[in-house]
Amino acid sequence: MYQEFREIRVIDLANVPKYKSYKESGEEWIGSIPTNWELVPIRAIFKFRNEKNDPVKTENILSLSIAHGVTEYSEEGRGGNKRKDDLSAYKIAHPKDIVMNSMNVIVGAVGMSKYYGAISPVYYALYTQKDDALVEYYEKIFLNEGFQRGLLKFGKGILIKLSGTGKLNTIRMKVSTNDLKTLYFPKPPIAEQKLIYSFLENKISQIDEAIGIKKRQIELLKERSQVIIQNAVTQGLEPSTLKKESGIQWLGEIPSHWKIALAKHSLQKLERPRKQNGDTVICSNHGCTKLLGDVNQGLVSLTQHDYQGVNEGDLLVHGMDAWHGAIAISKHSGDCTSVVHVCDSKHNKGFIAYFLKMLAIMNVYKVISNGVRQNTSDFRSWSKFGDIEILIPPRDEQDAIESFLDQQISKTEQAISLAEQQIIKLKEYKATLIDKAVTGKIKVPGVIEG
Repeated sequence: MYQEFREIRVIDLANVPKYKSYKESGEEWIGSIPTNWELVPIRAIFKFRNEKNDPVKTENILSLSIAHGVTEYSEEGRGGNKRKDDLSAYKIAHPKDIVMNSMNVIVGAVGMSKYYGAISPVYYALYTQKDDALVEYYEKIFLNEGFQRGLLKFGKGILIKLSGTGKLNTIRMKVSTNDLKTLYFPKPPIAEQKLIYSFLENKISQIDEAIGIKKRQIELLKERSQVIIQNAVTQGLEPSTLKKESGIQWLGEIPSHWKIALAKHSLQKLERPRKQNGDTVICSNHGCTKLLGDVNQGLVSLTQHDYQGVNEGDLLVHGMDAWHGAIAISKHSGDCTSVVHVCDSKHNKGFIAYFLKMLAIMNVYKVISNGVRQNTSDFRSWSKFGDIEILIPPRDEQDAIESFLDQQISKTEQAISLAEQQIIKLKEYKATLIDKAVTGKIKVPGVIEG
């Protein structure tokens, strides 16, 4: 079930060879640079391409996203801005142009184009015709988080927010061409630019491969959890148990001694008054959490009068988001939006929560509901939700299944959390490696100082 993979050999950057001598650049994001490097204004390397698509020269629209860089608009999963109807409103970019989104370059919306095409008016296209400037090397500088953060002083627009890890969150701060022209870049000899680019391409490829493998590992772990939940809540823990036809098309055979009941007969919908000065409780596909700060996850009520009380141990079913697993046993007491069904039961609520999550895994909610949103199912009506059929094993089996699943899911979540932390560390390592290489803090293999 798990995919074996080789770990990349992480370089101890503290022990990588350095240049013999350095000089101060005067640029905060660059720091000191090797003595034999130049420091030049960006205009000494790049020019801004102001070629218009009017009259229309190309209908090949290019898109730019933080995740995928410059892609053709027709490419699936490309991200980026929505296409405009008026093609003459676009500008032109050529292969090897550095394309950046003036509104989002601070968070990484920049990349080198491989295509000839039309770009949004809010994008900048920079090009060079210098024989001693390797565009691929400078793309690494534009993608460097240190460089991007150095643009903060120029940003004009929405206030920045930082995540708990110090990473920049959504931001819309325009950087003007006049501000960009004031920037200075390091300029190593062309031979060193090529060596740095080659070194980074090799290492980044290894790091990205390791990140991709860990992401696939996480998906396998999630799939494994889904299979375990589905088997346990529909077949029980004893494979040799006699089976019978459930009469439910999507379910098939079930243990012969299990019963089938409607949700409205197995659960009691509670109508608790709102608590005073309580926490705001959120039910999502990530479980049950408390609302922290001013973060709005789209799962809270828009008015102060549309809340209800929640006690620790209540079964919460989100009336609009149950279809993707927004079902949980509350770990907190407080208030939640009335869109959530707050339930009690004479049965084991943990078992029922797992069963209801299994319905989401199997996409059953989409089959039995008329969605009010695309690809969703609407169960805000208790009478509608109450008609869902639930399997009811004997109480001792319910307890045993809940205990088994709690243990299995806990182990899986720990493994997923570890893999996610490893991905974060790999991304941090990649960013640090790029920063140190393009600013000369490390001397890459092959560089010979005179």
